[in-house]
Amino acid sequence: MARYDVVIIGGAIVGSSVAYYLREHGFSGSIALVERDPHFTHAATTLSCASIRQQFSVPENIRLSQFTLSLFRRLKEEFGADADIGFHEKGYLILASESGVPILEANHRVQQELGADILLEDAPALQKRFAWLSTEGIAAGAYGRSGEGWFDAHAMLSLFRKALKTRAVELIGASVTGIGREGKRVTSVTLDNGDTLEAGTVVNAAGPNAGRVSAMAGIALPVEPRKRSVFVFEAREKFTDMPLIVDPSGIYVRPEGSVYITGGADPEETDGPADPQDFEPDWPQFEEIIWPLLATRVPAFEAIKATRAWAGHYDYNVLDQNAVIGPHPEVSNLIFANGFSGHGLQQAPAVGNALAELLVHGAYRTVDCSPFGYERIAADRPFRELNVI
Repeated sequence: MARYDVVIIGGAIVGSSVAYYLREHGFSGSIALVERDPHFTHAATTLSCASIRQQFSVPENIRLSQFTLSLFRRLKEEFGADADIGFHEKGYLILASESGVPILEANHRVQQELGADILLEDAPALQKRFAWLSTEGIAAGAYGRSGEGWFDAHAMLSLFRKALKTRAVELIGASVTGIGREGKRVTSVTLDNGDTLEAGTVVNAAGPNAGRVSAMAGIALPVEPRKRSVFVFEAREKFTDMPLIVDPSGIYVRPEGSVYITGGADPEETDGPADPQDFEPDWPQFEEIIWPLLATRVPAFEAIKATRAWAGHYDYNVLDQNAVIGPHPEVSNLIFANGFSGHGLQQAPAVGNALAELLVHGAYRTVDCSPFGYERIAADRPFRELNVI
């Protein structure tokens, strides 16, 4: 039986970030990174819309994204002169109807306190700033002038995975079928190839599969896979100043090179866990819900042509749509990095750094992630993020 000081379950961006920052903080023990989908064909990381924002309602979420933003600013210094993730710093524009303005204003105050470059404007000012935008039904919007945008998820993951190859991290392609536990400690991880890994610490970074992985250790985690469809369309008009727009309905749209991508018509509270094998886009969403809304919000989008689509799953925290980060309060060598509910890619480096600080130094140093701890799960006490996109 092979033994590792740390076994990380899930080798996409969250798990890779944990392994990377463990080494950055001087951890000298053995690390195994286990990934069931080594080509990341169905990973939440690679099927996401790959964006970063500071427009959250919870200060800790803002700080996590600001850590990742700082990494983007020094990407070449961190990963080498060729490092490039195609970061388009075009901002977010989160729109609100009259009833949504108080929440938008409250969120904006929190963002300003933390130094986020977010501008709050009323409908006439937005219309003046973005001439192609219709403000019908819109009272105000929050626009990120800097520090927000989108990037290449594959490129970002590749930077971390490549770096791990020089940092003595064992990369294992297998599925986890069991977790051994003795009282208040997890002791081993069993794989579908027949191997068993003895583990000093186990990190659950299993993305949409995190709830099932946690159950293997006899611990309930309210994280389940949710399917989200993303649609690509062409339009005659090209708006070079378009940020990522989030309508009050939850539907979003942004440029992607010469085309546009859109989504956000999926139900939130009532759809339940996704079929783990279902990666078929829900085309009726585009035809019946998204397109009519786009034509209203951006009149030039009345004539568009859908070209393709994809669907992915992400780790949805049923309790409060916020991440679960840190050790289990009783099984202290089981560490959670789960339930990001759509913002895991942008916060993964920060969470990897935070957990590395906790494991190496015994405490969070850069961003205090204790509010995301499992204790609130056990107490059924939501720590709710209002800006879930």
